[in-house]
Amino acid sequence: MSRKILVLGAGKSTSYLLDYFLEKSTEENLHLTIGDLNPKNIPEHISNHRNCEVVALDIFDDTARKDLVSKAAIVVSMLPPRLHIEVAKDCIEFNNHLVTASYVSDAIMELDLEAKQKGLVFMNEIGLDPGIDHMSAMEVLDRIREKGGKMLLFESFTGGLVAPESDNNLWNYKFTWNPRNVVVAGQGGTAKFIQEGTYKYIPYHKLFRRTEFLDVENYGRFEAYANRDSLKYREAYGLTDVLTLYRGTMRRIGFSKAWNMFVQLGMTDDSYVIENSKGMSYRDFTNLFLPYSPTDSVELKLRHYLKIEQDDIMWGKLIELHIFDKNKTILQDKGTPAQILQEILEASWTLESDEKDMIVMYHKFGYELNGQKKQIDANMVVLGESQTHTAMAKTVGLPVAMATLNILNGKITTPGVQIPINKEVYEPILAELKSYNIHFKEYQVPYLGYNPDSILS
Repeated sequence: MSRKILVLGAGKSTSYLLDYFLEKSTEENLHLTIGDLNPKNIPEHISNHRNCEVVALDIFDDTARKDLVSKAAIVVSMLPPRLHIEVAKDCIEFNNHLVTASYVSDAIMELDLEAKQKGLVFMNEIGLDPGIDHMSAMEVLDRIREKGGKMLLFESFTGGLVAPESDNNLWNYKFTWNPRNVVVAGQGGTAKFIQEGTYKYIPYHKLFRRTEFLDVENYGRFEAYANRDSLKYREAYGLTDVLTLYRGTMRRIGFSKAWNMFVQLGMTDDSYVIENSKGMSYRDFTNLFLPYSPTDSVELKLRHYLKIEQDDIMWGKLIELHIFDKNKTILQDKGTPAQILQEILEASWTLESDEKDMIVMYHKFGYELNGQKKQIDANMVVLGESQTHTAMAKTVGLPVAMATLNILNGKITTPGVQIPINKEVYEPILAELKSYNIHFKEYQVPYLGYNPDSILS
């Protein structure tokens, strides 16, 4: 009898995930069921596979959802994070293991005791970031500690970017994952981290002007801005006494300074709606955020407001997005500024059919061993293959798939709600990821502590 895997949601990040399961289906005796609201969007090589069944599913249809869960051995939820909880409750009810790539929510965490009592593995944060970042960091942290080293510094950065050969706009950026998350990044709280033993805080309106610079061999220089809460994993990683702890998002040099223009204008605000947004021109939308003048043009008012000259590269980046265009109009009705900005950006920043994306991850480990301060820098670069088989889909989907199979095969047995920070989880997955050319290069570098290239402090 085949072992049944249920995948809920078949969006952009599932191409490698689904391929992996079906490539392994015969030798591992797997049967894959995919439940999705739009099954017609699933490629034929998946839907027509003899070990696969595709089902049209409205996740809010409790009867249909529960029926699918009850027939599975393990459930993979690739749904939006807010929808995981109902699936998780079903897994408790029908004694199913659960795997997601999403952050552990408070609601999911409340199921920890029941999952443990039933011997169920509820694996979360097993994608890219969170996911590969956890596993790759813990592998090095555990290695340092096993040698007797004491951690002094840990920094971690991830960027979903465009591949060099497809990098053809002034922003050096295109959307390779959820555009909304890019537009509202950093909102909802002050970024906090520790630097040289001192707590540091960056308010949202300053976030994109406080960056750290990173160099990646063969790929040049990048910048990073702070994640909202760098201290979230302090205890999980065993870094409660570390002097510097910082997590950030990577972009190409100059992106953050340019993005800050939108922040200062108020275009990233998601707290109110613009009543008459549908049919409004891009130019009129831009003018909403500028002072009234009976004589000055929108362009002149914006240059004065942001204090930029016409020959400044910042000006060129704005022109490239057509935000002064009278003929381009907004489709959204009653959209927030952030939603409308997202619509404008997607028109310019969507990957074309022949373009590829790139994932970059960078860790820094500072430690003391035998009275000497040392530092390891490690970085990973993954390039996409196509518009569908992206680096993002690869680095999110493969760890999810590998964890799922390892749970089914009894290689991951620790029950309860968890993230992939234990050896039984990260060792086999990191080893298998290498066969897909997903791996880190490590460099022993002089320990700097405070980074002179950083303007974080």
